[in-house]
Formats: sequence, structure tokens, C-alpha cells
Amino acid sequence: MRLTTLCYIEKDGKYLMLHRTKKKNDENHDKWIGVGGKFEPGESPDECLIREVKEETGLTLTKYQFRGIVTFCSDEWEDEYMHLFTATAFEGELTECREGTLEWVEKEKVLSLPTWEGDHLFLERLLSNDPQFFSLKVVYEGDHLDKWTFY
Repeated sequence: MRLTTLCYIEKDGKYLMLHRTKKKNDENHDKWIGVGGKFEPGESPDECLIREVKEETGLTLTKYQFRGIVTFCSDEWEDEYMHLFTATAFEGELTECREGTLEWVEKEKVLSLPTWEGDHLFLERLLSNDPQFFSLKVVYEGDHLDKWTFY
């Protein structure tokens, strides 16, 4: 089971999105996602979040919220527990990302970007400003979303 974080950083009505184009053998290739990554041994979700955001963007988060847990199950990839965050304040300057291109995207345009089908489910929840913590399970067959359940 893989443990990860993902964060949608907000500024001026936009989310910072990562267009994954640079890594070889990337299951997220050509998809648009938030920023984050895999836990290192002994890290808490918060520690992983802060480290990964700094590594991928150069930004240091100063205000963020844990929004939910997304369980990804797939017939092709390792199962994953993703710890989902949003952030509304940060310090520092945006740097180049070694995994793709970072771009500030108007929040109302995020759902029109090429993303995973399951990402639409939690993005709709985030974009609706629903403050309730949630758990979501999504099951994929290949790249196709087979079923999903909010808890």
C-alpha cells in the first residue's frame, strides 16, 4: 500500500496545478494534478505534505487544511491511500518542477483539464467549498473508473 499526499494550493481564485510531463514511466503522464508525493519512513501526513510541496514548487505552506483521504484501488497499480489537502497561504517563490509544468489555473477551469476520472469526484467537493472531511474510495480497471464510494 502506497501512502501519499496531494495538495491544491489556492491563490486569487486559482489552483496551482502540475501538468505531469517529465518523468518516465509515470502513471500520471499527461494528467493535471495537484502537488504532493510519497511518504518517507516515519513521516506524518503533514510532514510529507510540507516537504513535497517545497520540493516540487519551492513554496513553504503557512496555512493548509486536511480535507480527506482517497483510497485508490487498481488492477494495474499498487493500491494507494492519498491524504488530500488544500492550502491558502504560503511563502517563497515558485520554482521549476522536475516532474512537469506548474501553472495557476482558474478554479472553474480545473475540471476541464485532462485528469483522472476519480479526481473529478474530490475536486467537485473541494470546489463546492464543502468543509466536511471525507473519505472516498475509487476503483480503476486500467485508466477507467470502475466504481466509487464517498463515506
